Amino acid sequence: MSEITHPTIKDGWFSEQSDMWPGQAMNLKVNQILHHEKSKYQDVLVFESTDYGTVLVLDNVVQCTERDEFSYQEMITHLAMNSHPNPKKVLVIGGGDGGVLREVVKHETVEEAILCDIDEAVIRVSKKYLPGMSIGFQHPNVKVHIGDGFEFLKSRRNEFDVIITDSSDPEGPAESLFQKPYFELLRDALSDGGVITTQGCSNVKLTSLRPKPPDYIGIGLGSCFASSAENVWLHLSLITDLRKACKEVFPVAEYAYTTIPTYPSGQIGFMVCCKDANRNVREPVRTWTREEEERHCRYYNQDIHRASFVLPNFARKALN
Repeated sequence: MSEITHPTIKDGWFSEQSDMWPGQAMNLKVNQILHHEKSKYQDVLVFESTDYGTVLVLDNVVQCTERDEFSYQEMITHLAMNSHPNPKKVLVIGGGDGGVLREVVKHETVEEAILCDIDEAVIRVSKKYLPGMSIGFQHPNVKVHIGDGFEFLKSRRNEFDVIITDSSDPEGPAESLFQKPYFELLRDALSDGGVITTQGCSNVKLTSLRPKPPDYIGIGLGSCFASSAENVWLHLSLITDLRKACKEVFPVAEYAYTTIPTYPSGQIGFMVCCKDANRNVREPVRTWTREEEERHCRYYNQDIHRASFVLPNFARKALN
């Protein structure tokens, strides 16, 4: 059997390079390549690193590593879940590695969690090589739908308490998930008071995220919207523009972030927005005890929830 090779791996090192973070790259030392295939939608690579465990790469961009994935999975999930008083029905768009599902079903209120991912290869490969993340698929309350999230949402109305979009960059199969019509579908699929957390990237065009206020009237009082906005070291001007755009739509728009070594500059942030002007998204509406936090999470806790909105002076000044 011939040895697996990949163009991003040379002389025993994987290198992630992108115009989105010019002048820098993320390198990881490789023990061995475990899997490579060209799925119908994207390039899927899995390798064993020397220090970060198993690594999943889609279209040459690191999606997760065993060592640090929990900081992203927990924050994108629990910032949303703990901003809803009683989330019973949850939809995950993307997230084929199972990490978000794993976090969603930690909430005892959840009666049904549906995952919709367009690429079966990501689910299949993650089940084989990332068992610690894909364990979420084994929960009895989880259902899986293979298909386009955009199309899936067209027939859904007032159905979900929380929707989490955990997709790759807004290119290729995920491109439609970062356009204005997609957010309108999210709005219509949410029940009153529903919460949305959307993973995005810095090359999302702001015009696609800046609908006129009347387009969002139907979200429902207390609904929240969150969009990943990369980080203050690389994309501060974009985050500033995004927050300004969100403030034109929502009375509450706050920026929070998590730290994660294998994402560009070690950080990724979220715009957390709420239609209820009286809602303080910096405070979770539901909390676990400290013992429950330590049992459920390795990164997230109620103090981290609050602290994730605290910014250094240069970022706070730009955003305000």
